[in-house]
Amino acid sequence: MYHARFQNDPETKMALIVQKYGGTSVGSTDRIKNVAQRIARFQAEGHQVVVVVSAMTGETNRLIALAKEIQTPPNPRELDVVVSTGEQVTIGLLSMALMELGLKARSYTGAQVRILTDDAFTKARILKIDEDRIRQDLNEGHVVVVAGFQGVDASGNITTLGRGGSDTTGVALAAALRADECQIYTDVDGVYTTDPRIVSEARKLDRITFEEMLEMASLGSKVLQIRSVEFAGKYKVKLRVLSSFQDGGEGTLITVEDDNSMEQPIISGIAFNRDEAKLTVLGVPDRPGTAYQILGAVADANIDVDMIIQNVSRDGSADFSFTVNRGEFDKTRAVLEGVKQHIGAKEVLGDKSMCKVSAIGVGMRSHPGVASKMFRALAEEGINIQMISTSEIKISVVIEEKYLELAVRVLHKTFNLDQAA
Repeated sequence: MYHARFQNDPETKMALIVQKYGGTSVGSTDRIKNVAQRIARFQAEGHQVVVVVSAMTGETNRLIALAKEIQTPPNPRELDVVVSTGEQVTIGLLSMALMELGLKARSYTGAQVRILTDDAFTKARILKIDEDRIRQDLNEGHVVVVAGFQGVDASGNITTLGRGGSDTTGVALAAALRADECQIYTDVDGVYTTDPRIVSEARKLDRITFEEMLEMASLGSKVLQIRSVEFAGKYKVKLRVLSSFQDGGEGTLITVEDDNSMEQPIISGIAFNRDEAKLTVLGVPDRPGTAYQILGAVADANIDVDMIIQNVSRDGSADFSFTVNRGEFDKTRAVLEGVKQHIGAKEVLGDKSMCKVSAIGVGMRSHPGVASKMFRALAEEGINIQMISTSEIKISVVIEEKYLELAVRVLHKTFNLDQAA
């Protein structure tokens, strides 16, 4: 078993572990019983365990649908009251399952633990956690089961943290309790070099840096919620992704960057996002403030912009292109049609059939030529790059969606990601 690792280290012989189980892990009573047995094995070895759980699979969607049958759109405060009940069911059932195994267990909602958040209903952010009650229960031998995804604001209103917020709850509790490790149990056994459904040779990574994981999460990998990785990186919480359906294996450890960069692979993974759309405003007057006029109007419509390119021609005009999530395409185009007349642009063009493919790795910092290698590999396959974005540890390109799987396979092979470092 993986957890025996703690037994062999005298410094962590009795570890404080925070475990988070997602909706698929607790999707039925049988799965809840299996989770309880896993927790029982950890506690039997002398470890203190705090468990954070999501709602059972599909429950949050069901509750949102109920709310929409009553009110469209639902009042955000009341929607949080409704959807937070999903996790409340899970914590009670898991605590009962632990008791059936002879363990002492106690469940808490976010409000009972007092996970204090701001008052941004449906997308609240954690401000502070009162860990005193949890510590007292742990010292008395309890397994503490906490509802993920939720908290309470200063006025006592129930709040939720947005989709995937249970990951953030787990990491935040681990930070507050100064836990030895935060383990995220999900339906995959770790973080892979890319999606194994596209590249059968994709390899599970033993470890990855916070920076790389943050880029992968933001660029399409759905293993972890972005905010949870940000939180873990900020508070240096050791984060490990494991499968709740397999006993054994050490998953993927997400941690700070190794000092020995010579052993760091140049590229750690290939991420992708299918839901990209590209918009271009043609004939934009080339004068100060036009970029703000375009993007300011888009921002006012609460639309997130990703890549941006401006090409200036000799006639004193420019073409201004950017990408948005495909679901925001029609809304964005309508905004740009209004802006076009205001600034005197010629035309608005759009294309929904885009995707983004990214190569990610902290090894880029010490290895020049990564971009040219990537571009050459795509060119040899006849894949045209329409937009490029770079940072210290990532290169992203926008291409036609029909080339997505080919591009991912080619780049995975180009950077030898099927081979262990």
